[in-house]
Amino acid sequence: MKLIHVKKIIYAISTLMLVALLFNGAYAQTTGKIAGKVIDAKTSETLIGATVNIEGTTTGAATDVDGKYTLSGLKPGKYTVLVRYIGYQTKSVSDVEVKAGEVTALNITASASESTALKEVVVRATYRQASVASLYAVQKNSVSISDGISSEVIKRSPDRNTADVLKRVSGATVQDNKFVVIRGLSDRYNTALLDGGPLPSTENNRKAFSFDIVPSNLVENLTITKTATPDNPGDFAGGLIHIQTKDLPDQNFISFGIAGGYNTASTGKDFISGPRNTSDYFGFDNGKRQLPNGFATTDQVTTNALTQQQSNANLRAMPNDWNRYVNTALPTQNYQFSIGRVHDAKESGNRFGAIFALTYRNQQNIYSDIQRDFYQYKYNDDAYKFSTNVGALLNLGYTFGKNKITFKNVYNRIYDDQYLGREGHNNSDLDVKYYAFDLQQKALLKSTLEGNHPIGEKGAKLNWELSYGNVLNDQPGQRKALYTRQTNSGEPFRAQLTSLTKENSTLFGKLNEDSYSGGVNYSMPVKLFTQSTFKAGVSSLYRTRRYDVRFVGPLFADAFANDPNNFDELNQIMQRPLNTLFAPDLINRGVYKLAEVALTPSDSYTANSTTNAGYLMLDNKLTEKLRFVWGARVEQFTTNVTPISYQNPGDNVHQQYTDILPSANLTYALTEKINLRASYSRTLARPEFRELATSQYYDYELLAFQQGNPNLKRTNIDNFDVRFELFPSAGQIFSVSGFYKKFKNAIEAFNSDGTSTRIIQYFNSARANVYGVELEARKSLDFIKPTDFLKNTTVYANVSVAKSVADNPVNAGINLQYKDRPLLGQAPYVINAGVQHSFLNNKLIFNALYNRVGPRLSLAAGALYKNVFDVPRDVIDAQLGLKVLKGKGEIKINAGDILNQRFTFFFDDNNNKRFDKGDYTQSSYRVGSTYTASFTYTL
Repeated sequence: MKLIHVKKIIYAISTLMLVALLFNGAYAQTTGKIAGKVIDAKTSETLIGATVNIEGTTTGAATDVDGKYTLSGLKPGKYTVLVRYIGYQTKSVSDVEVKAGEVTALNITASASESTALKEVVVRATYRQASVASLYAVQKNSVSISDGISSEVIKRSPDRNTADVLKRVSGATVQDNKFVVIRGLSDRYNTALLDGGPLPSTENNRKAFSFDIVPSNLVENLTITKTATPDNPGDFAGGLIHIQTKDLPDQNFISFGIAGGYNTASTGKDFISGPRNTSDYFGFDNGKRQLPNGFATTDQVTTNALTQQQSNANLRAMPNDWNRYVNTALPTQNYQFSIGRVHDAKESGNRFGAIFALTYRNQQNIYSDIQRDFYQYKYNDDAYKFSTNVGALLNLGYTFGKNKITFKNVYNRIYDDQYLGREGHNNSDLDVKYYAFDLQQKALLKSTLEGNHPIGEKGAKLNWELSYGNVLNDQPGQRKALYTRQTNSGEPFRAQLTSLTKENSTLFGKLNEDSYSGGVNYSMPVKLFTQSTFKAGVSSLYRTRRYDVRFVGPLFADAFANDPNNFDELNQIMQRPLNTLFAPDLINRGVYKLAEVALTPSDSYTANSTTNAGYLMLDNKLTEKLRFVWGARVEQFTTNVTPISYQNPGDNVHQQYTDILPSANLTYALTEKINLRASYSRTLARPEFRELATSQYYDYELLAFQQGNPNLKRTNIDNFDVRFELFPSAGQIFSVSGFYKKFKNAIEAFNSDGTSTRIIQYFNSARANVYGVELEARKSLDFIKPTDFLKNTTVYANVSVAKSVADNPVNAGINLQYKDRPLLGQAPYVINAGVQHSFLNNKLIFNALYNRVGPRLSLAAGALYKNVFDVPRDVIDAQLGLKVLKGKGEIKINAGDILNQRFTFFFDDNNNKRFDKGDYTQSSYRVGSTYTASFTYTL
């Protein structure tokens, strides 16, 4: 059976199951539930098959393979919950209050029995004490050095998408509002997992995942693992980002939200764009910007095989509306809808549930007066970006006995339609008027089927996972037109119609990547030292990509241009305004012919890779205070990149290698509230398809070409970490971390400018070292004075200071100016800080956030162009949230980027890493401050 048919069947079954749940009927509002998880107090491992009972009743449940339980059908009131598990002390939790129509969350820690006596030992705690203890356990018992944010924290921030959320994590920064830098290491050294499955690169021209694709309201929790363990992929150096979407609901709910926003630089101002269609507001082009079926092939165009009539027909079929439409930029719109249904089978105890969510966002941003002033270029740009983001989530789950199966699906689509107008002076002593209409459609589909099962009665577990992902990056009809005149000539501007280049052509590009992955993990308790767990697993990932691109456009037809009688008319046509330059009457008369930029080397390519991995891992509790997690991972990797249509043997890529990646994490519990950690791991970074492909893309905003390098090698990294952790109370932390990373063959980008044309290209630096310190603190202010005001006020900050030194390669063809330079993308410091205060018994919450990132190297200096750095910005965001309508509704007022400082990237002419006199500006602009008001309501 074809894969596409299997996928259709799966989605049809999923939809039917969801519909069945939606019409399951209203749930009883007269009773409530208690739900949570039972974990080991020392390791945070889930306890499978623990019995959870309401004291004095027959109401009870057993925990599933995730340690979760649900006690339903409880009348409002206060209860005592008993937890029993073989080999563990019985836990009694009192004062657990149940309210009608609500779920009381209760996570419980259980401690192993200290003796083999038959007498039952009961540990007693109140509801608050039990909740605090479970939070402590999760904080303290992490296997590796990591930082994370839960859905509750996300709700209280003004963050709209995952990229915004990542700004709050210790040591993390975000570039271009979507690409993540961790510990000062660029996005290409980080890896992301969504619901356990790897996420591919979403970009045409770099190894990076665009985190603004995933809306924050769909995220259950987000964790950045900074030290490797054998059970995680080894392809990272900065951090491994785990995004977990929402799982089974504890109760039925319907939630909807609406928000509107005002941007100081955009809203209410004149907004210029190309043609706008209704479908644009739903995130989809109507197809009129695509090359139609039957369009002339590259061979037909480049060999002049088309007749004038055929050429005219093809030109008419291309996107040909060059009008610039002026409207008023509308306020930002944001809509959310989610529904959850859960069905508990009383007789069997099985549960089936689903969460379905839709998100929609539309915004219209104006970036006026973008300054580009460097090396004889002096441009002022105005850019107008129309953006639509639509997303959907469908998660289904079924628990039976102690087993659990989930089917998670996420789809998100970003539609960015930008118009750019440019005026200025270029390096050929020409005045310039330049116009670009650029539509980019990005989409992500991720489906994950996962099963968790207990094996036997001794705590062994089996986890399996199958995942499919698709990434689309489509640029239909990126149209560019160039007018020039000699500087100071006083002559009219004339369109460039005598030669076609990537600078003034129409680009049709489409990237499509499919990924298939699967894995099996097994864990079991073993009698080694005081307490240990053995884990083993295998996995496989296959990726296949195709990138097709063409650069086509109209040029003066030879017969028309070579006729001396047409000289005056040619001159008049070149002076026509943009909206009539390619008018139908000119095309029908045969004034133009269809032309295409010859692709040498080929810009289109196909690629595939296979990663097979296996690991062995031991989690040893050497003593009550000392924990040692160690093991090794083996990864076998094969990749192929093949240009399409143009075959140069040196451009074909075939790489195959096997790596052994050992790791060790040591944790010592100095006291009940203090951990000391140390770790070592070996990881790697493999070249991305785009970094290997010789495909050459012209970036009209950077005024440079971007091109891969088929000779890139993988990067090997040795990582060393130490950390001190203090947990003053539940949810609060003070930590100090130190890290050192040693790179061999680091993958970086530089200005390859040995010729007159600047090309941004990749290379392997000989070696690089990165070391730094991270400080994180989160604490309520009641230690100053035990008042309610200070108790409800929490301050937090994380500061990262790092230094790196990279050595340039010695191979020919890589001409770099500076030997003493930082690693690409590395930030010397990162500051995140904030304050949160709750009023009126948590009904009113205020949150203020601050962020600043030190100057980062974004491009290494070539023969002419210097190192490119960005200027630090102070960013302040704030939010005020008020719960209304008995807590079911919430009003939020958000203020984003209040200071609205300029984004500036500069060529560091004097190599002092500061933007000062004599430095050139690659780009400088403001995005405006954004103020939004939102309302959400949950039934």
